[in-house]
Amino acid sequence: IKQRQQSVRVQLSVNASPISSVCLADGETLEMLWQLRAQRRQNSPELPETVTRLNAPDGSILYLVGTAHFSDNSKNDVAMTIRAVQPDVVVVELCQYRVSMLRMDENTLLKEAKDINLEKVQQAIKQNGLMSGLMQILLLKVSAHITQQLGMAPGGEFREAFKEAGRVPFCKFHLGDRPIPVTFKRAIAALSLWQKARLAWGLCFLSDPISKEDVEKCKQKDLLEQTMSEMIGEFPALHQTIVAERDIYLTHTLRQATRCVESPSDGQKVPAVVVGVVGMGHVPGIEQNWEKELNVQEIMTVAPPSQFSWVMRALVKGVLLGMLGYACYRAGGGLGRTLLSLPAVQSLLEKLWPHPA
Repeated sequence: IKQRQQSVRVQLSVNASPISSVCLADGETLEMLWQLRAQRRQNSPELPETVTRLNAPDGSILYLVGTAHFSDNSKNDVAMTIRAVQPDVVVVELCQYRVSMLRMDENTLLKEAKDINLEKVQQAIKQNGLMSGLMQILLLKVSAHITQQLGMAPGGEFREAFKEAGRVPFCKFHLGDRPIPVTFKRAIAALSLWQKARLAWGLCFLSDPISKEDVEKCKQKDLLEQTMSEMIGEFPALHQTIVAERDIYLTHTLRQATRCVESPSDGQKVPAVVVGVVGMGHVPGIEQNWEKELNVQEIMTVAPPSQFSWVMRALVKGVLLGMLGYACYRAGGGLGRTLLSLPAVQSLLEKLWPHPA
């Protein structure tokens, strides 16, 4: 069976689109593997307390694993759940812009998180725009701070889910999160200039020590809800775009994943078993949205800025440009020319003073 299992396709799909496969074996082998998975699947599994079970109208089941992103225990919870229920689909809280996290090893990710250089800043600004790009860099700084404190790279539970899904016959792997550029742009657009400044200041000077015990506390729903309430009071618009809207998007992709699947023996539709792996902060929102009518399109667009916002943004860019000019003057001609040659700086100059037609 093990020899035949190696020749069977384990389909990896990104947003339901297969990206790699191995040739299928004959029908007899497929049926054997289907039966093998059925034997391994536990009907009433004893799962960690971080797992929430949700039912779909067609009889499909979702096992939603709430995790803390820097937790070894969360990795164990994910592995235990997938091995027990032998799912048809595994969905993780990642988008295509962060899929590389699945392929990297811990040491590489630790190095990436700690090494925030000029090239990364340029890439973030080019991909997301000036304000959203800078905010992404600040959040990377927060991630690097936690990484340095714990000596552990983020996303271990997603890599564990990817690994375990590959061991389950017929199991598909889906990315369930909203594209991160959309989230950043909507978050920045929702904040006032003062809120942006306060948020940036807080992220820049983050230095509080973090322990593994603190991370594990994030899996406790009551403590997490208290923290979220404090965040809502501080930045309600940020909570709406980064948490509540992504709750809706994740619910949508999870419900899509719980569609019935075809039996390889007779092609009949049977209820699906799905494992979802998301941060614990998203679990309450997914539960609340599970049976609601959802409009995903309205949370995928970014409203154009108002005239006042455009003027304020131009003023901010002007101030930044003045600071840049002063830095060039103080640094000397060589370094000044180097700074002015950067694509991000040239783009900023072009926006402020476009060439005449």
